Amino acid sequence: MNIESNNQSSGQPPPADRPLPATGSGGPGPAEPATASSTPPRPDGSAEPAKRRRSITDFFRRGSTGTTTEQGDRSKRPPGNSARRSWMLFLGLLLFNYFVIARVVPDQGDRPEIPYTLFRQQVEAGNVIEVTTRGDTIQGTFREAVKNPTEAQDSGAHKDFTTHLPIFADPGLERLLIDGGVVINARPLEEPRSWWMNLLLSFGPTILLIGAFLWLSRRASAGLGGAMGLGQSRAKRYDQNTVQDKVTFQDVAGIEEAERELVEIVDFLKDPHKYTRLGGVAPKGVLLVGPPGTGKTLLARAVAGEAEVPFFSMGASEFVEMVVGVGASRVRDLFRQAREAAPAIIFIDELDAIGRSRGGGFMSGAHSEQEQTLNQILTEMDGFSSREGVIILAATNRPDVLDAALLRPGRFDRRVIVHPPDRAGREAILRVHTRSIPLAKDVDLVALAKATPGLVGADLRNLENEAALGAARRNAEYVFQRDFMDALEKAILGPARDLVLSPADREKVAYHEGGHTVLGLVVKGADPVNRVTITPRGQALGVTYQRPEDDRHNYDEVYLRARIVGALGGRAAEELVYGTRTTGAENDMEVATSLARSMVTRWGMSERLGPVTLAPRDQGYLGQSEMWGMPGPRPFSEATARMVDVEVRLILDDCYQIALDQLRSRRPALDALVVALLEHETLDEAEILRVTGLSRQQAETPPGLAPADRPEVPASTAATSIVEADRSS
Repeated sequence: MNIESNNQSSGQPPPADRPLPATGSGGPGPAEPATASSTPPRPDGSAEPAKRRRSITDFFRRGSTGTTTEQGDRSKRPPGNSARRSWMLFLGLLLFNYFVIARVVPDQGDRPEIPYTLFRQQVEAGNVIEVTTRGDTIQGTFREAVKNPTEAQDSGAHKDFTTHLPIFADPGLERLLIDGGVVINARPLEEPRSWWMNLLLSFGPTILLIGAFLWLSRRASAGLGGAMGLGQSRAKRYDQNTVQDKVTFQDVAGIEEAERELVEIVDFLKDPHKYTRLGGVAPKGVLLVGPPGTGKTLLARAVAGEAEVPFFSMGASEFVEMVVGVGASRVRDLFRQAREAAPAIIFIDELDAIGRSRGGGFMSGAHSEQEQTLNQILTEMDGFSSREGVIILAATNRPDVLDAALLRPGRFDRRVIVHPPDRAGREAILRVHTRSIPLAKDVDLVALAKATPGLVGADLRNLENEAALGAARRNAEYVFQRDFMDALEKAILGPARDLVLSPADREKVAYHEGGHTVLGLVVKGADPVNRVTITPRGQALGVTYQRPEDDRHNYDEVYLRARIVGALGGRAAEELVYGTRTTGAENDMEVATSLARSMVTRWGMSERLGPVTLAPRDQGYLGQSEMWGMPGPRPFSEATARMVDVEVRLILDDCYQIALDQLRSRRPALDALVVALLEHETLDEAEILRVTGLSRQQAETPPGLAPADRPEVPASTAATSIVEADRSS
């Protein structure tokens, strides 16, 4: 496998066209002045009642909620009335619960006490069912209710009773109870409940229900913006005087161009009078655009840290919930909090989640929650002045899908492109991330920056962390250069696999990777070989690392063809040595075919088709070649499509033949490299040059690789070929 990290595009994407300024809608008009009308007196001299003097307009204004005067009276009621009603309702519930519990759960220990004489008489009469005794206390139940003679005359009869055994009672009571068929229990006496048990049974259920209601209300408020917190903003606020991990421009590296664009924003927040005295105002909004992981969020926090103002951070997807209207309400609440804390910064991450163009989806229109939220953002950005000290920062990697009204001047006035870092930027990022890491003396951050083309800030942060973890697993005191290289291999291909290969398979893998390596050394224009290994990693059985000597942003045809030759080197080596082909070249053929098709359809590097674009460029910053990932209509005919296939095949065949010829002429160097790989499994650049005896100075341009070596095809011939292909179809 040939791992190449440099960008394949022919250049940076052009900046998006500036949308035309949208006409802003005016604010609400002046309020309708109140008019006072006089009513003629009644014949008896008295004024007509106010209710009869209502006009038709007042009637429709009043609606079904009462008169305007009644509504005003309700609004003027003191706030204490509502609190008093709530407390009265709460006390009423407690009293109701007390009486219900007293009825439903009576106190079993509250039995009337009767004289011992009455008890003995009822035993002798056979009116006692059972008794329970402990010490000198006796509790029992009568068959028929008995009235206590010691109580008042109007008191009722009781079946349950309690009495006390006198100390001089005769010992024949037990025999008397047994003869009378009374059940004598051995269980404990039923004692009256304690005061805290009565309190718990009386007021506990009501308090539990009210507490459960409050808990559910708070959960609903936190989760869905429920009844007690509907539409409250969920933005995280970072105050620079309280945040421990304060971020400044010292923590941001590799994106100096974007940093320079934001220095003016910081200066305005620190000293607004410097700009307002001359009539200037700061931009209302700044849109950060760039690929994922380039540091857009970190840059926004650094702006707030440098300006030392409150920073409100919120993801765009957090505005929209399943409850209709919550998104717009949260937008209003967020801007209100920012105005109260001004000067402040509002940061909205992944703006494309709610800022997509309106009217393009299935649920578009006024009923779309996403569009309502976007409309509220547009209104809020129109409704405040930049003199208030509130600046909106937003980040996205899909500027092509944003609504035009959101990008017009007066809302997001400035667009800052955050590009992936170059070699110097990667070196600066590595120095920032390794400030707190003990590095060994052999660590070369310059070499690491050269070995990581195409990696952004997030990738480099992960690379540093994996290197530190790898050194910790070895119980090392420092992080070495090999820890960074192992982390780079792990990040690109995954961890090493303990895969046991047969000697024949190991030799085939060695020849395959050896073919990539030798061609990378001898073909002029190819990227230098940095490392080769036959250790299985991820889905690859072997890896050949090739890195460019410097960042490249423009590629000529010789370089692209050299890339294809190197990618087909593994398959060519297998066919040269074994006379057969294996499945190990699957990824190599995908890379080669993609490059060849781009040369023909995007970059006009076909003599027969000429300088014509037949395929769209990559969309946005996510590497998608088709909008929404769906293929669109082809802007060319079937005959042209067949000609494209023919041209792609010609490029691949030419490059494959060059690979075979170069490996055949350098077979001894290939065999020596395979022997060293089977012995050591991994070789770096110096070991590769020593084993093969080759050098970069010996690299040459093979015949047929440069455009001058190929026959020129006139444009008229290309057009004739397409017409003939169309006729033959």
